[in-house]
Amino acid sequence: MRYHIGGLDQQKLLELYKGMLKPRMIEEKMLILLRQGKISKWFSGIGQEAISVGVTQAMNTEEYILPMHRNLGVFTSRNIPLHRLFGQWQGKQSGFTQGRDRSFHFGTQEYKIVGMISHLGPQLGVADGIALADMLRRKKRVTAVFTGEGATSEGDFHEALNIASVWNLPVIFCIENNGYGLSTPTNEQYNCENIADRAKGYGIESRIIDGNNILEVYSKVNELCKAIRKRPRPVLLEFKTFRMRGHEEASGTKYVPEKLMKKWGKKDPIANYEAFLLEKNIITEEEIGQLKNEIIEEINSNLKIAFDEAPVDIIETKELNEVYQRFNYKHIESSDNIKNIRFVDAVSKGLEQSMERYNEMIIMGQDIADYGGVFKITEGFTEKFGKSRVRNTPICESAVVSAAMGLSINGMKAVMEMQFADFATSGFNPIVNYLAKVHYRWGENADVVIRMPCGGGVGAGPFHSQTNEAWFTKTPGLKVVYPAFPYDAKGLLNTAVNDPNPVLYFEHKGLYRSVYGDVPTDYYTIPFGKASMIKTGDSLSVVSYGAGVHWALEILEKHPEIDADVIDLRTLQPLDIEAVYASVKKTGKLIILQEDTLFGGIASDISAMVMEHCFEYLDAPVKRVGSLETPVPFAKGLEQNYLPKERFEAALTALFEY
Repeated sequence: MRYHIGGLDQQKLLELYKGMLKPRMIEEKMLILLRQGKISKWFSGIGQEAISVGVTQAMNTEEYILPMHRNLGVFTSRNIPLHRLFGQWQGKQSGFTQGRDRSFHFGTQEYKIVGMISHLGPQLGVADGIALADMLRRKKRVTAVFTGEGATSEGDFHEALNIASVWNLPVIFCIENNGYGLSTPTNEQYNCENIADRAKGYGIESRIIDGNNILEVYSKVNELCKAIRKRPRPVLLEFKTFRMRGHEEASGTKYVPEKLMKKWGKKDPIANYEAFLLEKNIITEEEIGQLKNEIIEEINSNLKIAFDEAPVDIIETKELNEVYQRFNYKHIESSDNIKNIRFVDAVSKGLEQSMERYNEMIIMGQDIADYGGVFKITEGFTEKFGKSRVRNTPICESAVVSAAMGLSINGMKAVMEMQFADFATSGFNPIVNYLAKVHYRWGENADVVIRMPCGGGVGAGPFHSQTNEAWFTKTPGLKVVYPAFPYDAKGLLNTAVNDPNPVLYFEHKGLYRSVYGDVPTDYYTIPFGKASMIKTGDSLSVVSYGAGVHWALEILEKHPEIDADVIDLRTLQPLDIEAVYASVKKTGKLIILQEDTLFGGIASDISAMVMEHCFEYLDAPVKRVGSLETPVPFAKGLEQNYLPKERFEAALTALFEY
């Protein structure tokens, strides 16, 4: 292996050696502990240390790095205390996830490291968001994100590189091409000679680097970092290396030809570099022995701290309370200056006033800039706020959700318009696996609002008409808002932006231009988790949200004999179940109307909770009404038959007469 010292001094040459030796020795110790049953799993980076160490040492400490599970050298190069890493791997309180996640599935703002999740792809889009925040603030910084050659087959890889290219983001995409994705060799993963060749398709630069040569890694990445800080742009780096152990230790390496293992064994990044330093008289055997003894002492003393720590306490209230970031809601009263406007205008005004309130709030979505979005919510926003804050995106929902997460990590607020709520399927993974879990896992907030235009009744067919809130109310860590009136739409959107937690904000398309209401012209907020009593009565309780509230009111007008409480839930997570209980205890009867198909929807949970907590107050079975158990049809007659409005009337009168 050829080493070119270039302009590096002796101190730096030794620093790189020490940087690789430490994670190697930690790993060797962890493999012993794994066999002893003292840690549960291990993903080895042995043979790949030069990449982690070289990249990290080339970066500034305030620049974010997003490593994977073979990048122990990133963590040690950032000087994270070893007892905290050991505590993390043992599931102790001192670990970064307090026993809630394992391995390198964590981040730490203190060390500017954002760890992976098992769904590898979102990592790349998160890096885009972090870099976007730096670029908008004109901070001359680089973001580095790691992934393996296997994950380059995921759609998120394409989406993230495409966004980085279109927005010219200062991201270094580090691909560790180590030969195998678990047991699948590269010739069964992709059909191009080099992954770096793909960069041309995205219009970005690329480099191929010997990932086992620490001087080549450090020198080339250091040079690139300096260039990117001066002229921001993305670069794809393919590090050629090899995975010397199994995907994780239980997998083994029997599928790897012995000849190939021997070939790469001779390219060991530490053994070769150590021989080079000895040959150049930069280090002595005695100094190597002394350094190893120091590292052994550091490992053992920190292991003792971790082993001596008690198992993590199981406190149920603590677990529940830390799913969400604490939100200190500040109520802002509305003024007497009122204007009668449409639902769509209320959403637009709320978004506009939030943009005025937060200078570092970014809106992203397809066609939202000059075009104003397909529903014209953001029409005129670019003239007022500029294209840097009102950003058209490519059609890549997953990477945009991930980028919103990255903006939040780097201290900005993000609002994403999901052009239609149906399209959330393309961004589902980062919503439910990244945004929803990030605070519970390592205390980071996802300051992200995803606007979800939804609902049927407009002849839009199966892919533009769903009201899919139940996908998200099921997921701890997400908040779900679903207003029915313009006043609520504006006030709840303002609160959603203020809330540091991820909010799915549903806007029924059928209400946009058909429903008017008196809305204060100034800024105001409405608390989450507080239902609205639209109408009061003693005959029965009607609970609904979104368009269902309007349907219920319309049907009740046809039946003046039914004197009902009508409750508009407004938010589904948090849910004001106490308002439902209070009403049921008064009326003795409950009917729940939802536009979503019936099975597995919010009505089912409300019904179950009422049966558990208010059974002795009920004078009739709880009734649930929802849409037909089919996809949303296109033809007008079929869609009317699908929607629950007529079935609601029959169920309502039957319950009243029960």
